[in-house]
Amino acid sequence: MKKIQNEQERTEKTKIDWDGIKSRINSLHEMLSKKIILSPEEKRSILKARAQALAVEKKDETFQKEFIEIVVFQLAAETYGIESTFIREVYPLHDFTTLPDTPPFILGIVNVRGQIVSVIDLKKFFNLPEKGLGELNKVIILHNEHMEFGILADIIYGTSSVLLADIQASPVSTNGIGAGYLRGVTGDHIIILDAKKILEDEKIIIHQEAD
Repeated sequence: MKKIQNEQERTEKTKIDWDGIKSRINSLHEMLSKKIILSPEEKRSILKARAQALAVEKKDETFQKEFIEIVVFQLAAETYGIESTFIREVYPLHDFTTLPDTPPFILGIVNVRGQIVSVIDLKKFFNLPEKGLGELNKVIILHNEHMEFGILADIIYGTSSVLLADIQASPVSTNGIGAGYLRGVTGDHIIILDAKKILEDEKIIIHQEAD
């Protein structure tokens, strides 16, 4: 996962010192309010500061449009990624309570600091073949404004910024997962799941409401 580390370093380097820029702009505005006539040097300084602020803001907007941040995890023999926007937290799975009369992909429920959260085994939900011995000792809690539940994971590798242009459309047959649940696959063979589609899937919503 060396490339993930490099991407994280690249992301850190692109962080913007908004406080520094705002402080400089504010000081220049204060100068303007106190002085009616400015020297040519002062005028050039103000114009340069404004241009730099606009350039940095534009660069930040471009970065946000071109990249997404994902949480990278392993499930059995495959590496997956889910956009961090849809992740509330990662929780260690110590124990869980099974529920009667639920589909096989519902592992059960866990108590997360007093909140009851259903946990789903994506391998069974996607009807994936059982490959490799997994630990299944991590729960990634997904959420949106209407739904919240956990999915199982073996290993959490961390976060990574992925260039949208690097996410390639994957065949429908990729690991047996339907194309509707996929955003694509990266050059590092990270399978990007579509958390929005998973959270809105009626099969999960119905069972969550029944719980």
